[in-house]
Parts: sequence; structure tokens; C-alpha cells
Amino acid sequence: MITQKNDGKIISFENDNTGYSFELSSGKLVNVYSKLTGWNMIKRPELGKSFEMMIPLDGRRNNNVKGGTPSSVNVTDNSVEFVYDTVTSQFGGEHPIKVVTKFEIDEEIGTFDCSIDNQSDLIVEDVRYPIVDDFTKPADEEKIDQYYFGYANLDKQSIYPFIRNDSYWGTDSPTQYLSDTSPNAPFYMLMGEKQGVYIGAAKKSTDLIVWKVQLFPGYDNAMAPTPAGAWIPEMDEISGKKVHLCVTAAQLPFVMPKTSGQIVPIAIKAFAGTWHKGADIYKNLTKRWNLKPIKPPAWISEPHSWLQLHINSPEDELRYKYTELVDVGRECAKHGIKAIQLVGWNDGGQDRGNPSHSHDPRLGTFEELKQAIAEIEAMGVKMILFSKFTWSDISTEWYKDELHELTAKNMWGDCYSWPGYKYQTTSQMVGLSSRRLVTMCMNSEKYRKICDNEIKKIVDLGASGTLFDESQHHGPGLACFDMSHGHKYGASTYDSDNKLIEGFRKVSAAENPDFLYAGEACYDLEFEQYDLAYIRTKVEYVIPVRRYTFPNVAYMTAIVGFNDRNMINQCLMYKYIISYEPYNFKGRPGDYPITLEYGKKMDALRTGLREYFWDGDFLDTTVGSVTSDGVAHEKWAGYRSDDGKLGVVICNFSKEPIKVKPKFDETLTKYRFVDGNDYIPYTEEIEIPPQSAIVII
Repeated sequence: MITQKNDGKIISFENDNTGYSFELSSGKLVNVYSKLTGWNMIKRPELGKSFEMMIPLDGRRNNNVKGGTPSSVNVTDNSVEFVYDTVTSQFGGEHPIKVVTKFEIDEEIGTFDCSIDNQSDLIVEDVRYPIVDDFTKPADEEKIDQYYFGYANLDKQSIYPFIRNDSYWGTDSPTQYLSDTSPNAPFYMLMGEKQGVYIGAAKKSTDLIVWKVQLFPGYDNAMAPTPAGAWIPEMDEISGKKVHLCVTAAQLPFVMPKTSGQIVPIAIKAFAGTWHKGADIYKNLTKRWNLKPIKPPAWISEPHSWLQLHINSPEDELRYKYTELVDVGRECAKHGIKAIQLVGWNDGGQDRGNPSHSHDPRLGTFEELKQAIAEIEAMGVKMILFSKFTWSDISTEWYKDELHELTAKNMWGDCYSWPGYKYQTTSQMVGLSSRRLVTMCMNSEKYRKICDNEIKKIVDLGASGTLFDESQHHGPGLACFDMSHGHKYGASTYDSDNKLIEGFRKVSAAENPDFLYAGEACYDLEFEQYDLAYIRTKVEYVIPVRRYTFPNVAYMTAIVGFNDRNMINQCLMYKYIISYEPYNFKGRPGDYPITLEYGKKMDALRTGLREYFWDGDFLDTTVGSVTSDGVAHEKWAGYRSDDGKLGVVICNFSKEPIKVKPKFDETLTKYRFVDGNDYIPYTEEIEIPPQSAIVII
């Protein structure tokens, strides 16, 4: 149910979970409050803000607009719109730039939108809206953490009682820009132990959104308690200055002179409970967007494992001739490994010569590689060839002759450089001989056609697919300003990520309609084109938001250790495909027999119980609790089979045995260990040996 209150000064809108209040005379957001817990997120309404913008002047780039007085206010039952006919900047005076901010609420969520009609001769570079200023923790919480997207899942860091400063030299006060932008990070959450607030994109978009938190005026005691940051003053004022945290979504629309533009609408919603409740908000939004992962080739949907094998680097290891790969294929077939991701097969080896995907004549001929692939595929082992299109290697003649024109350019016309990757030799490790890379512009149709020609080389070799390494990012090149590529000024380099794979699929369709397109740590929108994502999850505590929000997409993670039981148990817990990678993916399966044998037992278990742990719906820790010695044990996950039955994985990552007490509403009858064949009757307390896991059904 939606309600509205309007006393002529403040207008408030509420649904069943969240309330939002605005000052009618300015458009400032003066409160966001939780109907679920009573949390008022803005402590002092007088610190509220409407919008901010940056309009660079010649010789004064950092020229900001900080709100204004609306010329009109339009109210409906579920929305309020503030119209600003002109804006006034700090150093440029009044500008003929019309800004319209709009808040709209439905029964689920409140959404903030902003449009700009720029009739000035200047560029509107960034827009910050909405702004939650004087963000304050709930009275019953001791700390607030940010939960945000890292490499493959959620990371977290404190914003209260201490906060990190990302750029001491580059800001006036402690400021955090989260490590990734949208679309890699479509939302984040500010959370205590009992409650939180979701802030995220309200529509499907590849535009850049930067999540920002800033502390004013600065630290109290700058002696940091941890590397995560220093102390926030506990008082409302210090040295006569108001203490406040400002939370905002900053966007970079680059609205050109005499044009109009719009930012990605932002959703804000309060929730009570764990991060899962915040992620549920995102899951519901993606349903509104009709975001549906592509259906992968049938073999990907079966329980199986891979081997990743690197055969050459920029420093010329030349580990295998193409003809020698057949023996590796036999070894994989013997151990039931269903796919090989072959890395460094291309001319120059891994991370050299990009974006070339020609074969390396030092390893053999094209026909020899094609024949080896055919023989391995005949054994029932899929060959997946590593690829990389994000970068160009600037040491190549191809770059100097042609590709330099197609690199993503910053606003000064320079390419975005990357130091390259380091292999084996001391000179590479200290950066003396590494191959420097630059970000390519995926929005360039000419570059995408070049990539089409390169993917055809992989298709012509008869491989079953490709794994596009670093498909999820563009390094430092988040936007391109070279309009000769056929795109707008400041276009997001993410805009054509899926268009690239659409083009690839047209290339491979005739030869192999089931050709696999896998990527590294794919962001969610990429699953509309990618069949599988490769990640590395070698930390004990993973916040599995990707698995939770898209429970049926294929994820694969690296298994490197020579007795890597914990990583294999994690694969069981989070439905990750095993990628066997002994010697940092330079070895073969038989190089680590302990890991291999345990992995085979785990795969056999989840194949036998696939109705739960492969085909079942991933519930994580939302269906009960597990304790050990009276303390919550977090290394477990629940699955729901299609016929409604519950299955649970509980892991012990420690080097000592533990006793756990599971508690679930449903009746569970028996359990077994990964490396045991017999079921044991379910009891109230279960002992799990070191580095082991059980499944309960």
C-alpha cells in the first residue's frame, strides 16, 4: 500500500517497507526510513541534498552545481517531480541547463530519476543523484558495513565506526569509491547486523554508475585500527564543523552542448535481515528487466569437471607441442574430466600478441592443432580454447600499423595503458620486459569485425568453445571519447560487450551451433550471451551473491592446491564446476593425485544427488541455522529439489574436527561424507573431521 503525506513543506511517500521525504522548496531528500525497523537514515534533515553536477569550465574543470531552487513541483499520488529551469555553478554562474529530478514509488520500491536538457555550450560531465547525506546508523547497531561486488562475489568493508580513505592526496576528506562500477556492480548494500538498505540500478543498463561514500569534515583519530580505515568522530560537530557521512550514486552521462540526457534511475529500499534480503530486491528487479541467462549447450548442464592447461607464455616456455596434447586428453578421459581449457596455444603465448588468435608455429602447424583437438574430442573431452579481446599488445607491428586507432581513448585522446602480466622471469616480474597492453574500444564496429575474424580461427580449429579471459572488464578504460569509432562522446566501453558475443555466435553458428562462449567472472548482463563464468574463489568466507541471485548459471572455480579438499568442498557447497589447475594451471591431473581423487568423489556424490546439489534451487543459509560450540557456523548451504525436499551441505574448513548442530524446520533423515559411501542416521549433533564436508538429505 502506498501513502502520501504533504504538509506544504515536506512531502513523504511510503510503501510497506520504506519511507522517503523531500523538502518541497528545494527538492532535497531529507529522510529515508525503514518501515520494517524504524531506522531513520538521515539524522539531520537540514543536511539533506537534492542533486549535484559537474560542469567543467575552461581552466576550471572541477566546477560544481549543488542543487538549486525548483521553478515548479509536480505531485501525483505516487511521485514528485522537481523542475529546475536553470542551474548555477560555483565558478560559472547561471547556465541554461534544465534539470528534472523525479521520485516515484510503487508497492515494492522507490526510484530516483534525473533528466538533463543542456542548452549551454558546456558538457555536463557527472551527475550525483540521489544523495543520502548525514547517513546515520540505526540506534541499535554498533557498526555499518558496505557490501559490494568484488571480483566474483560480494566483499564488505566498514563505513562505521571507521572508514577507509581511497585517495588521501586526491580528496579533501575521506572518500570511498567502490572497487567496481556498474554494470559489474549493479547494486550495493549498507548493513548492520539486523537490517540494511539496498541502493542500485533500477533498470538494465551498461552505463557507468559509481557508488560513493564520503566523510565530512574528516577523521577524529587518524590512527587506523585496521588497514580498513580510521575513526569517524562520534559527535555531531568537531572543530565547529558538522560531522556527516554522504552516500551517493555518481554517474557520468557526458551530456553534450545543445543535447539532452538521462541518468540510470536508482532504486533505494530498506530491508531487515541478512544480505540475502537485499539480494532478493535485486532478484526481483532483474525479473522486471526480463534478464534471462542464455541456455548453454547440454553438456554444461551436467555435473562435470575441467582441466585448465597453459602451454606457453610471453617468455617462451613452449611446454607442449600440439601433437603432445593428445596424451593430456587421454589422461583427462581416464579420470572423467570432460573439458580442457587450453591456454597459451596462440602465437606468442598467453597475454602476448593480443588480440591475435593465430596458432603458434613453434608449437606445430594449424593442421596438427586441429587434428589434436579432433582426437581429444573423440575421447569425449571438449577442447575449449582460451581467448582475449579486451587488450592490444602494443609491442606488435599490428598495433603500431592499425590497432592503435581502435583503442579506447580518454578525454585527452590518450589510450588507457595497462602494465601487462608477468611470467616466470625476473625481468618480467619487475616489469622490465612485460608486454604493455591497452584497452580496445568494443564500441568500434571495425574492431568487432577484427575480433570476428579472430574467433573464426578458433571455430575453424574444431574446438567446442572459447573462454574469453577478462571479458568482465575493460581495465582502466571505462569510457571512450574517440567519436571516430562511431559512438557518442564518453560512451561506456561496456555498451557493446554482448554485441561482441552476438557477432561471434553468428560466426560459429554454421560450424557448431552449440559452440560454448565462456567468460571470466561475467557480470550479470553478460549471462544473456555467455554460457559459463570462470572465477577464482580461494578464500574461506565467500558471500555467494552471484550464485544466490542467478542460481542456475554455470560457474567454475580454480582448484590449485595439492590437497585442496576445502576448495572442492566449496565447489559442492556453491555448485561450482571444478577447474583442475596444478602448478598454477601449468600441470596435468595426475600431478596432484590427492586433490584429483577427492574431486572425483565429490563429483560422484553430486551426480548421485543432483536433484539437490546440482539441479536444486540454491538457498544458501536462509532455511535454518548451524552452530558449533554455541556459535553460528557459516560454512553451509541449503538446496531445494524440484519436488520440495531439502538438502544441506556443511563444510569444515579448519584443521581440527568440529561438532555441528544443524537446526531446520524440515525433517532430515540421513547424512554422508564426501569421501564416504555409507549414509549415517541423522542426529542432533554431528562431528565433521578436518577439511571435510557432509551432505544431509
